[in-house]
Amino acid sequence: MEIVSVADGYEQTFWDYVNRDPLDYYFFIVDWIQRREQTKISLAVEGKEVVGLLLIFADYIVQFRGNREAVQKLLDYVNLEKIELQAPPDCEDIVCKKFKPRVKQDMVLMRLNRGEERSYAVENPTRLSVEDAEEVAALMQRCDPEWWGETKAEQLKQRWQNVFWLGIRKEGKLVSVGDTRFDMDFACNIGVVATDEHYRGRGYATSIVSALVE
Repeated sequence: MEIVSVADGYEQTFWDYVNRDPLDYYFFIVDWIQRREQTKISLAVEGKEVVGLLLIFADYIVQFRGNREAVQKLLDYVNLEKIELQAPPDCEDIVCKKFKPRVKQDMVLMRLNRGEERSYAVENPTRLSVEDAEEVAALMQRCDPEWWGETKAEQLKQRWQNVFWLGIRKEGKLVSVGDTRFDMDFACNIGVVATDEHYRGRGYATSIVSALVE
């Protein structure tokens, strides 16, 4: 098995492989197209077949794909102190030998094809601006301190122009938010949905997701 960098003449090999299932490789595709200067992608190649992939974005976000042997090999190419990592479920033991997790969550890819959506709205969300970043960050931290506890307004501001944020306010307070990125023609990703615990069960999150899907 050989580990090669997409930047070293293997871009066509990369595209031929990820285009088989672009949703599974959504962030590989988006980051390589839009933020290439911050993106490193390596392939695990056996003969002429790709058997694994590694994405490193901004020296922080890491994603693995592939079989156990490929992930084991690709792990040698990740030498970062603090990361947000995603790997196939059957590779958890391999990854955790090198990186001791502070928080672990199961990731589920939910796919909705155009025409399958059923809108439901009890509120009409409004589009948020970069001036709302402080409130958005604070709400995310409150909603899930384990996952979003370190989210900062400055981080959100840096990416704001590439993200479409919607929110619902009650009593002058931001109580529910959601976002998506209109990155690619083939799909959009809803990355954040969060509602203040005192305002849950009222359909606010569903209203935001419905508006984002539309």
